[in-house]
Amino acid sequence: MDKKALLVMAKRPYPGQTKTRMIPALTPQEAADLYACFLQDVLALVRNLPDITPFIAYAPADDETRSYFQTATPDFTLVPQIGADLGTRLDGVLTHCLQNGYTQVAAMNSDSPTLPAAYLAQAFAQLGDPAVDVTLGPCEDGGYYLIGWKRAHPRLVREVQMSTNHVLQDTLAIAQAENLRVALLPPWYDVDELAELRRLQAELREKPDNAPHTRRFFEMRLAQDKFANLSYSQP
Repeated sequence: MDKKALLVMAKRPYPGQTKTRMIPALTPQEAADLYACFLQDVLALVRNLPDITPFIAYAPADDETRSYFQTATPDFTLVPQIGADLGTRLDGVLTHCLQNGYTQVAAMNSDSPTLPAAYLAQAFAQLGDPAVDVTLGPCEDGGYYLIGWKRAHPRLVREVQMSTNHVLQDTLAIAQAENLRVALLPPWYDVDELAELRRLQAELREKPDNAPHTRRFFEMRLAQDKFANLSYSQP
């Protein structure tokens, strides 16, 4: 039977270090609080997945951050993100799980609080297919919200410049060069910019049962007449 690991790439919410592209529209504290809500909603999503071991791959890799997540998420296994860049850290945490007996491993972002759970289940269904080597969840900004594999393929993450609008394209090119069979998940969006934040607000207005922590964050601040420029209306 396959042993499955799903790693949430997570930062400790800290003012001035999380969701910085939302500043100055949000204060550093508001941006950190917003990310904390994203994280809570993503973790709730992962908790509901059957037959997987949930991990938090935490950053920064220090004792304070580990203690934060030990307290906040005692039901998740913790592994530090170690490395100078995201690609190195992704390779490190995925390889850690493979070396500890997991046969299907995937890492996902923590910036997509309304990501459908069905997409995560589909990722592991794809990895269960002998004809698939790698699964990728495309983001609409040109990146990806999830990458998964059954054995290490370090070039896919270490040789790609992250945080560009061609991350997915570059990853697929390396996969083709390595003769890897890639399955794609349905596309989704992550929330890094204000335009995406407005889109998220509009989605939560139409689907109020989604991402309850994030929705309450907006509702509380709207009740305080904050974020008037980020109303629930469509952008």
